[in-house]
Amino acid sequence: MKTLDEILLEVERPSRYIGGEFGEPSIKKEKFNYCICFPDVYEVAMSNLGIRIVQEVINQVDGAMADRCFAPWPDFGSRLKENKIPLYSLGLRIPLKEFDMLGFSLQYELSYTTILYMLDLAGIPLLAKDRGEEYPLIQGGGPCAVNPEPIADFFDLFVIGDGEDSMRELAELKLKTKTKREFLEKATEIKGVYVPSLTHPEYDEKGNIVKFVGKKVEKAFCLDLENAVFPKTQTVGNAEAVHDRAVIEVMRGCYRGCRFCQAGFIYRPVRKKSVKTLTEQACSLVRTTGFDSLSLNSLSTSDYKDLRELITSLKENLPENTSVSLPSLRIDSFDEFYAKEARKNSLTFAPEAGTQRLRNVINKDISEEDIVSGAKKAFELGYSLIKLYFMMGLPTETEEDIKGIRRIIETIKGVYSENPKRLRGLRINVSLSTFIPKPFTPFQWEEFISEETNKQKLEQVKTHLFAKGTTVSWNDYCVSELETVLARGDRRVAKVILSAYNQGCIFDSWGEFFYKDKWNLAFEENGVSKEDYKRAIKKGDILPWEFIDIGVSKNFLYKEKERAYGEKVTGGCHTGCKGCGLEGRCTLL
Repeated sequence: MKTLDEILLEVERPSRYIGGEFGEPSIKKEKFNYCICFPDVYEVAMSNLGIRIVQEVINQVDGAMADRCFAPWPDFGSRLKENKIPLYSLGLRIPLKEFDMLGFSLQYELSYTTILYMLDLAGIPLLAKDRGEEYPLIQGGGPCAVNPEPIADFFDLFVIGDGEDSMRELAELKLKTKTKREFLEKATEIKGVYVPSLTHPEYDEKGNIVKFVGKKVEKAFCLDLENAVFPKTQTVGNAEAVHDRAVIEVMRGCYRGCRFCQAGFIYRPVRKKSVKTLTEQACSLVRTTGFDSLSLNSLSTSDYKDLRELITSLKENLPENTSVSLPSLRIDSFDEFYAKEARKNSLTFAPEAGTQRLRNVINKDISEEDIVSGAKKAFELGYSLIKLYFMMGLPTETEEDIKGIRRIIETIKGVYSENPKRLRGLRINVSLSTFIPKPFTPFQWEEFISEETNKQKLEQVKTHLFAKGTTVSWNDYCVSELETVLARGDRRVAKVILSAYNQGCIFDSWGEFFYKDKWNLAFEENGVSKEDYKRAIKKGDILPWEFIDIGVSKNFLYKEKERAYGEKVTGGCHTGCKGCGLEGRCTLL
């Protein structure tokens, strides 16, 4: 402890590593000890609602305890290694290797090397096959778990889908079993649990998957969100979190069905909470934490049909100085009532595509009239900074679609010039992200654009989009390329991840730590081609995530792909059931 105290005085932001935060759950060692591990820095981890829910679920199980551990920044991590101090939990400062199970939150594919970094600092073998009974079980969960194959070699088990019930059942099972083997074999009977050692893919001579040997995994569903476990308070960070406010989950899932959006499909069906429950949860969080800001969390909060009633209830029951943040306003459902209540310096809208034709392709059912109407209302409320999100490299995209982004910008400028209340110059920030064909979307069969095509599109962007009062930004092609490979990969990618880590790759999502050359070398050393995972996939090909059933049928997804090429809008769940395969579980029905 003396050595640790000395190290803390020498590193950046020691508050990340000391624990003891205000509102931290009171815990002690139990028969089953679980640690939630988030493979990113403290400020990012403390903003995540999912890990707080899982911690609450585990801590409610008699005889179980859940602690936390986040990835240390390289300055602290290197000092731990130099001084042979194993990575420890924040609450009880127990070395990670002394826990019974470590649960990693898989939020982003580029965090995979950081997972290995945390295991390495903890003194735990990186490969599951090298870990005996003396080491903790390594479990993964979160959105990236819908294709766990690229990291399957490092994990003992995954929870695919909602964790409220499955994590409780896992904790209860662990309390009853004696060996890892017994636990893992019985764990496969729990909805959503995948054990890689009990399932494996078989390949043909060309490297294509021909079948999976093992049990099909059905996603875990928490259908009764109203009565699901939700923490009555939240820990207040020692360092300011990225989203430093109280957070409540308004609803889970999204009505819309945008064809590129993985979250919109893997979180189906839509489940929501009542105004009464949300008000009670908000009041409890604000009262116990002292936060003066509350965030209403969901994939599309403005689609919550009782939003006006909810905001009115929150205003009546929360302290007078509490602001309400709506992080996911949609331009076609922009309502000045709650936009005014949630007033900020800027508004963010995501048209995603520059033309109506391409918006039809991606099932983004908003029109130019919606954009004009939303912008007009925003300007009447005094907003003068608009952030617009678009995607580049979408299926069927042409130069005309990129030119269309400029037309939207000019249209918004025209609306602003007609506003008599304008007090300052309009600023428009345009953010372009590269389309990634993610698993369990209608576009999962699409190819990822080549680097040459990407360069051509960027030249078009520079030609058409740069204008006075407008800033344009885009992401690094190599980062998006790697995300594509990790998102669509199979088990052969694991050795690439391991090689990249051994060469020093960690925190790949942080620009200063992304090493393109090291990753390229890792692919080359292991004889794995990125092109195998960037290519278009044939309809009959077996997908690396084929053994997972998220409830949405593969047939429905392919029909949506065909409708996309026909430029047909399917619409969302709120306009009637589309027969995606979840009819038996959908609360809307």
